Amino acid sequence: QVQLVESGGGLVQAGGSLRLSCAGSGRIFSINSMGWYRQAPGKQRELVAAITSGGSTNYADSVKGRFTISRDNAKNTVYLQMNSLKPEDTAVYYCNADIRREWGGSFLNYWGQGTQVTVSS
Repeated sequence: QVQLVESGGGLVQAGGSLRLSCAGSGRIFSINSMGWYRQAPGKQRELVAAITSGGSTNYADSVKGRFTISRDNAKNTVYLQMNSLKPEDTAVYYCNADIRREWGGSFLNYWGQGTQVTVSS
C-alpha cells in the first residue's frame, strides 16, 4: 500500500510564507513526477507546480516567482515553499505523484489527502 501524507498547511497573513511537505510511504520502488495541486471553494482543481525525477520544474503562471517546488528522492518527499502569499492562494493543496511499486511495474497515480492553506488579507 502507498500513501502520500501532506503537512505544513495553516493560516498565514498576506505576504507571509508557508512550506508544505508531502512524504510517500509504503511499498515504493521509484517515483516519477511529483506535484502540487490546489482547489479553492467552487473552483476546479488546478496544477500549482510539478517536478520530474530529474529535477525539471513547471509552475502555474499565478505562482511563478513566489513558489518553489523541490524534492528529496532519498526520502520520497516533495516540498512547496510558498512566499509572498496572497488571499487568492487560499485553497486545499494536494500532493500528487506517479509511483512504481516494484521493478518492471507500471507507474500509478496517487493523491494525498490535502492540507488547507488560508491566507488572510
